[in-house]
Amino acid sequence: MLFRIFKHGAAALSIAAFCLGAAPAGADEPAVPQVQERGLKASDSLLERVGASTGETVTRALDLLGIRYRRGGTLPETGFDCSGLVGYVFREALGMVLPRTSREISKSGEAVKKSELQPGDLVFFNTMRRAFSHVGIYLGDHRFVHAPASGGEVRIEDMRTSYWSKRFSGARRIPDGPG
Repeated sequence: MLFRIFKHGAAALSIAAFCLGAAPAGADEPAVPQVQERGLKASDSLLERVGASTGETVTRALDLLGIRYRRGGTLPETGFDCSGLVGYVFREALGMVLPRTSREISKSGEAVKKSELQPGDLVFFNTMRRAFSHVGIYLGDHRFVHAPASGGEVRIEDMRTSYWSKRFSGARRIPDGPG
């Protein structure tokens, strides 16, 4: 698993750093040296805090970092849109078939308060002037992975940034998945 996290280069090192509680990239101290100082065992800290199915969901999502955005995309070979990424991760990690669009997915599972988010939960945003128009997978520590938009790649964002905090629509926990 550690290989999968680190094979994505600098972006993945930042992810590993946030899982370890290190300063985020761009902070006063770079995250990479802290990852190296703590060694390989500490890299599993995020996954150790969650169940096996959630861990597999998060791991699968992190494996897809850097895959290009493609509207309507549902496969890593051709690219993903936001709901295509979420659907692919849940299908591959848990064998679950989710609805195709973010709005349809937002009706699945059970509602979760923002303060009760757990890794593997789905987070929804209003990015197209309508609620639940964008979806990502919560990683913990206010971070989520998603396929952003044309010209972008699957990446991690911080929900506390102004852009995302203003657009948060809600969160869902899928049964037999996280939690």
